[in-house]
Amino acid sequence: MSMAGVLAYRPDRNRSAFVFSMTDGAYNTDKLIEFLTELRTHFAGEKDIVIWDGLMAHRSRAMTAWLATQRDWLHVERLPAYAPELNPIEQAWGNMKSTELANLCPDTLDEVRIATESGLTRIGSNYDLCHSFLDHTGLSLCSGMRKSAPTTSSWPCSPTPRPPALKSSPTL
Repeated sequence: MSMAGVLAYRPDRNRSAFVFSMTDGAYNTDKLIEFLTELRTHFAGEKDIVIWDGLMAHRSRAMTAWLATQRDWLHVERLPAYAPELNPIEQAWGNMKSTELANLCPDTLDEVRIATESGLTRIGSNYDLCHSFLDHTGLSLCSGMRKSAPTTSSWPCSPTPRPPALKSSPTL
């Protein structure tokens, strides 16, 4: 089981959102392209900047080619190599692993999946926690960016329909 997730923030810090997806096996380029495509639909095509690490699927030729066709809505900034401390999503994973998965001795993978989804939903429902992950990195949002190109984006995750593969947790 693998997870993909996005912590999204409005530049003025008035909202945040946590969107995640789980899959059996590992995320590869094709699965990440599918996740990003569903993310675009989920966020109604708003312009996004994605900040991500050096996962091989993030750097593949197929991903690079696909990203080149998505420039109307998606911009990617890469983190330096070996810098998980700059990645807010690493804080989210660590928080969930140290809470819901700590000392978990499941009999089935479904039990892990349920505990994981519970933890990720808990994280996404806590505005202060989502912002603390960003604050921990030392990175900041630029509120002076043009509306057409926000530093990062956030959308309230209401009970509106979304792609079935994505889970979303609105923050308070």
